[in-house]
Amino acid sequence: MDDRVIKAMGEPNRLRLMKLMSERSYCVKALSHASGLSESSVSQHLKLLREAGLVVGVKRGFYTHYAVEREALQQVIDELSAMLNMRRKPCDGPFYGCTEAEYIRCQAYVPPEKR
Repeated sequence: MDDRVIKAMGEPNRLRLMKLMSERSYCVKALSHASGLSESSVSQHLKLLREAGLVVGVKRGFYTHYAVEREALQQVIDELSAMLNMRRKPCDGPFYGCTEAEYIRCQAYVPPEKR
């Protein structure tokens, strides 16, 4: 997943704008009214969302209407789902990619509730 996608989705106002645009397309003025953000703020958020490939703009006369790029959003969902479904490797055996020092430190760890 691209760092721009994580950055774009990590901001609450951009996530709120994406939720609005997932229902239907909006121009900047309508998004500003629906979200309670200023038009300049909405424009800046849309710029980052476009650069991340999460939003697409379609010119309609004088205005550009923005909507969520569903394929890009589905890709994000798929990648997060894959991470959620990964099986964790057990922490035994000959170091499993850790250095010996890290492995020894891991084995010696005692959780706070058992101290």
